[in-house]
Amino acid sequence: MTALDADPVEALTPEEARRQWGLIAAAVARANRAYHTLDAPEISDADYDALKRRLTAIELRFPALAQAESPTQAVGAEPSETFAKVRHAVRMLSLENAFEAGEIVEFDDRIRRYLNLPAGAPLRYTAEPKIDGLSLSLRYERGLLVQAATRGDGETGENVTANARTIGDIPHRLTSAPELLEVRGEVYMSHADFAALNARAAEAGEKTFANPRNAAAGSLRQLDAAITASRPLRFFAYAWGAHSEPLADTQMGAIDRLAALGFATNPLTRLCEGPQALLDAWREIEQRRATLGYDIDGVVYKVDDIGLQHRLGYRSTTPRWAIAHKFPAELAWTRLEAIDIQVGRTGALSPVARLLPVTVGGVVVSNATLHNEDYIAGRSASGEAIRDGKDIRVGDWVQVYRAGDVIPKVADVDLSRRPAEAEPYIFPATCPECGSDAVREEGDAVRRCTGGLVCPAQAVEKLKHFVSRAAFDIEGLGPKQIEMFFEDDQLRVREPADIFTLPGRDAANLAKLKNREGFGERSVSNLFQAIEEKRRIPLNRLIFALGIRHVGESAANLLARNYGTWEAFEQAMTAATVGEGPEWEALLAIDGVGRVLAASVVNSFHQAAERASIDRLVAMLDVEPAAQPVTAGSPVAGKTLVFTGTLERMTRAEAKARAEALGAKVAGSVSAKTDLVIAGPGAGSKAKEAERLGIETIDEDAWLRLIGA
Repeated sequence: MTALDADPVEALTPEEARRQWGLIAAAVARANRAYHTLDAPEISDADYDALKRRLTAIELRFPALAQAESPTQAVGAEPSETFAKVRHAVRMLSLENAFEAGEIVEFDDRIRRYLNLPAGAPLRYTAEPKIDGLSLSLRYERGLLVQAATRGDGETGENVTANARTIGDIPHRLTSAPELLEVRGEVYMSHADFAALNARAAEAGEKTFANPRNAAAGSLRQLDAAITASRPLRFFAYAWGAHSEPLADTQMGAIDRLAALGFATNPLTRLCEGPQALLDAWREIEQRRATLGYDIDGVVYKVDDIGLQHRLGYRSTTPRWAIAHKFPAELAWTRLEAIDIQVGRTGALSPVARLLPVTVGGVVVSNATLHNEDYIAGRSASGEAIRDGKDIRVGDWVQVYRAGDVIPKVADVDLSRRPAEAEPYIFPATCPECGSDAVREEGDAVRRCTGGLVCPAQAVEKLKHFVSRAAFDIEGLGPKQIEMFFEDDQLRVREPADIFTLPGRDAANLAKLKNREGFGERSVSNLFQAIEEKRRIPLNRLIFALGIRHVGESAANLLARNYGTWEAFEQAMTAATVGEGPEWEALLAIDGVGRVLAASVVNSFHQAAERASIDRLVAMLDVEPAAQPVTAGSPVAGKTLVFTGTLERMTRAEAKARAEALGAKVAGSVSAKTDLVIAGPGAGSKAKEAERLGIETIDEDAWLRLIGA
């Protein structure tokens, strides 16, 4: 959702309500077409549900907006022009959605009031998993399958008869069936079949599907039925449309009759007495979600007595006697199969959860981050309990959380389902890649490999970082190629300098490269040319490319601007000693450079192996000095400034950028080397230190006059 829901509906004026209604209605209509017609969802189910709820709330508050063309009055979307149209004899409706337990209690109360049932009177429901697939209606006449149609907009669907006949779960002939029977259900794809389909597509260089629902919908709606036949589609029956005689007197009886006719029905469907039993069924099915082997996104509750269903009837788009209790879109429970340790370019040992695949927020998730060893143990870095102190063990049932594009995380553990044989996880004290000690420094939440460049995981990750977009960005040399070069003993690229030796290697090496997958004579020539073009590199990109811990793009830019040339930077870092000396103080004086970052940079230049690798690289490069500001006539060129307090006419970042553009250096602390302090309201210790040292201090207005702004 956006700022559209910032204000409660009750606070909207009619004009604002009309504006919001138009924006949301258009967004919902686009989402309907993308999901139902194009099989290419543009927004998550959670976002779609939130939009629909907001739209419904606005229409309840302002009934004049509830027009016939409102998306709240629509079912699905218009059928595609690709297929012949089929008009449904009985409309295929959607279901009202619920998200909270209280809504289920209210659903039961509403039905009892409508039926005028006395308090405590028995009222049975069915509860069944809500399959996340594509709705399909099958028409049988005298026991023969004569037509299959998608839901479409509820009134009119698409004729996919030829495709439906290829699905193994759909009988072509029924025995002992009514003269006319429309069987309705859901076409879906299992997790295992979905993974195999995507693997085949990737191997063939074809587009893969985001989730099993998209795969099922795209497979059923093929113009060539042979393509559908090659796809592993399945079908669950759970409802009916037109019929010449009733299947049974109850919902459960009708489901049993469909099973007797030869249809696959969901074995988890059960009878429930009252809302508490429905909620118990919801929790049980939600816990079993990951092991079902197919996607569900909630549980559907229906009044069991079909006679009561007829009395309750329908609203414009939904039956009164049924409701879908949805699962939280970004949460799911699944089993933790294993914990793997990955080693990054800085040597950090990162635990990764290997999960029984489960769909979360529309994406199939099989891996999730476990952060660090404290998180696994159920404590924070400071030793405080998290998750009520519950640790995470292999075999546990864990709750997985995913929001947008954020990496999935393990959020919670269900101790009631913990296997008796599950043992506490012991975090490794040695690197799984090179066997070096993995140590955790005081104050650090992460354990790190001490192997440095002898650790292959660190070496290859550093190389990947070196060729990344913000670093050297060598065209034709990405992570995949880096791994190939690193693992090949003949081509042997083990450190950045090796990349620049590739073009000059002998003809035999060139021939070996041409024989590698993805490389031919032209691509090899293009790669070598791209490498040569990157021998000249700006200072800031070189500093970033070195992969020094804590040095991101911003820090690299800071260092480059302040030292100007590689020679000045290299000499200063070589001369610096962590914690003491003028070079160390000068490094710390750079605004934005703290002790941790400064120590990391200095230490990198004092590690013999790493320093030798840097020297071999720089010997092959032409490093461009950092762009220097135009300082002619600047009143602050070459001076060191400190900003403190609150600036009222510009942000601190803007003031800093303006000063640096005029050739000044901006420091984060006041020292004897400071030339000028600009103090705004609230200036504290820095202003006092400037006064003690006798450093000139001016206010923001004087600063602006000084620079002519």
